Amino acid sequence: MVAQHGGFTAAARALGMSHTTLNSQIQMIEREHGAELFHRRGRRVELSALGAEMLPLARRMVSLEADMRLMLDDSGALRRGALKVGAVGPYHVTEMIEAYHAVYPKINLSVRLGNSEVVLDELDKYVCDVGVVASPHPEDRYYMQPYARYPVIAFVQIDHPFARRGSISLAELSSQPMLMRESGSTTRKALEDALSTQDLHANVAMEIGSREALREAVARGLGVGTVSQSEYVPDPRLRPVRIEGDVVSTHIHVCCLRERRESRLIASFFDAIAGRKGPPPDR
Repeated sequence: MVAQHGGFTAAARALGMSHTTLNSQIQMIEREHGAELFHRRGRRVELSALGAEMLPLARRMVSLEADMRLMLDDSGALRRGALKVGAVGPYHVTEMIEAYHAVYPKINLSVRLGNSEVVLDELDKYVCDVGVVASPHPEDRYYMQPYARYPVIAFVQIDHPFARRGSISLAELSSQPMLMRESGSTTRKALEDALSTQDLHANVAMEIGSREALREAVARGLGVGTVSQSEYVPDPRLRPVRIEGDVVSTHIHVCCLRERRESRLIASFFDAIAGRKGPPPDR
């Protein structure tokens, strides 16, 4: 500013400070480094050779600072940024993304899919900012907000005897060869917990690591599958069958690390989906 205005008085006025303060700050820099930035000739001030050499760098610093302030302001006002979401399946997170994008269209959203254990692990490692999981987690380091409850249903090949039934009991289900997701699956845990309360056990014929592969295995008659009703994909080769009493269910929760709950970006996600909670299972 001194170089631009040609003197300390005009520069101080433009900066909103006193002439003495501005002069003292520059003199402090000069004394600290044993260098001369300006030649002072009465009221005239001229850049030294060193000052002239440093001036382009100083202008770049001022420009970069302005750019940083603009980026911070944009981020705080949610006019830019990126939010990473981890989810146990595409169904719920898709409607959440739709709700969020309607309010904050300039925030870039990315989604990673995995079971609940994977999602929570990625929250811990800051790989994801927000998680969508199928059951609450007891550890206090996670903030958990309920979103929806859905029953778990069975599904069978179209030629299976259960395909002609509207519903089956949990005991009947346990008697069948079952195709199960991996042990970290919340749907599997919900089913095993419900079986345990009736002193029943799953007859696990095969463990399959993805919904798509499990669906194909059921379609080929290798066993009976289970899935959250909200995530069942209609297929002419398959028939969904309700479990009597809806005794098995998943509870969708949106979560984040508790220490990050007040982050402006993360809080905006919870706010955006607040009015879009999924319907109860008996709508």
